[in-house]
Amino acid sequence: MTTLTHRATRRLFNPDQYDASEFDPATRRLFRATIEFFEAKGKSALMAETRSDEWYEDFIDFLAANKAFATLLTPATEAQGDPDKRWDTRRNAVFNEILGFYGLPYWYAWQVTILGLGPIWQSANAAARAKAARLLDEGAVFAFGLSERDHGADIYETDMVLTPDGDGWRANGGKYYIGNGNVAGMVSVFGRRADIEGPDGYVFFAADSAHPAYKLRKNVVRAQMYVSAFDLEDYPVAPEDILHTGPAAFEAALNTVNVGKFNLGFCAIGMAEHCVYETVTQAENRILYGKRVTEFGQVQRILTEAYARLVAAKLYGARATDYVRTATLEDRRYLLYTPITKMRVTMEGERIVSLLGEVISAKGFERDSYFEAAKNIVGGLPKLEGTVHVNLALVLKFLPGYLFGQAQLDAPGRRDDPDDDVFLFAQGPTRGSARSHSPTGGPASTPSPRCPTLCCSASRPRP
Repeated sequence: MTTLTHRATRRLFNPDQYDASEFDPATRRLFRATIEFFEAKGKSALMAETRSDEWYEDFIDFLAANKAFATLLTPATEAQGDPDKRWDTRRNAVFNEILGFYGLPYWYAWQVTILGLGPIWQSANAAARAKAARLLDEGAVFAFGLSERDHGADIYETDMVLTPDGDGWRANGGKYYIGNGNVAGMVSVFGRRADIEGPDGYVFFAADSAHPAYKLRKNVVRAQMYVSAFDLEDYPVAPEDILHTGPAAFEAALNTVNVGKFNLGFCAIGMAEHCVYETVTQAENRILYGKRVTEFGQVQRILTEAYARLVAAKLYGARATDYVRTATLEDRRYLLYTPITKMRVTMEGERIVSLLGEVISAKGFERDSYFEAAKNIVGGLPKLEGTVHVNLALVLKFLPGYLFGQAQLDAPGRRDDPDDDVFLFAQGPTRGSARSHSPTGGPASTPSPRCPTLCCSASRPRP
């Protein structure tokens, strides 16, 4: 294996050859424009920016000018008849891969916008949904205000408290590790009401990062992406700002993570693909002991293993997408495929980069290489949106119902149609799904109040 063959590279994302011919014209134009934006910058500039802590305003401006997020992240219900706008998991997966290929920081602004939109698109608040659609058209990004410094993403514990004030409330408390929190047009904030005890007191509301009572404290990481800490100090919350209350707010948080965590595997794939190209280019053009590095047996073994793992991850991700797109209340097998994608595909991305490090060697530490940035950040993907351990627990809870459930479900066909994945914002309750039950509405057990599950026990497919 002296180089990647044309047949092999067809299975990997290649900026020079990718034409997105499987998608509609609007999607093809957007994907090509995104590739050209990054290619015009050039790798040296991209890597210099990655090492900086300056907000990537030009990238946000590019997204706005091309209505990227408005096109890809507006459900058809809010698209006002625009046929190009829809929430299509298949094309979103590819966009994850493209952004990951050029750098995780760029992908991050997209990822946290998806999380921020989750509670809004799930809400019955029509005015809030219309506002979100308008802001997307104007080029806004969004944020997901769940995590807190003292509690992490523990939904049971929140110090964001809403105190009654006339017809509305005053919100006080802090959020930590909130992407896009510096400029988000709408921040979906999770909290609890001071006047209601227990689960009925949970609330999701929309906040504006430009409001004077929204106090932006700092970026908690040194990077282009802005991972904010902010406080709300007597922030006025009106009834029209409320997205969810009670158990529905709790469920909106969990169901949003169901959607968002699926993206991480495709970002890892894009990062690994770029590392493959850089590694093979370095190895093919370097002569040691009179041979190209790619002629050494151990190098051929490593490159073959890395390539096989990468293609396998892509194939699994593509098939998992079919399960996400065909999901219904009667068929929730996606809740097995999404944690595996989040857990295993991100871990494979990290493993592939580690394998390639044995070949690219010292080149992988040079400041102008993509590899240097990737190896230092790809390990973060298995830890975001639920750790590997959390997602493994979800898989184990789901498997009995998947393997031994009473009802039989056919395996879904390939879903490459340009449809809107509306079920993602109508996933239903998260409780009562820890043990095996009929996916057509049979009895279900209730999980422990301290152990929420996202793992509805839908039945196994027919062979």
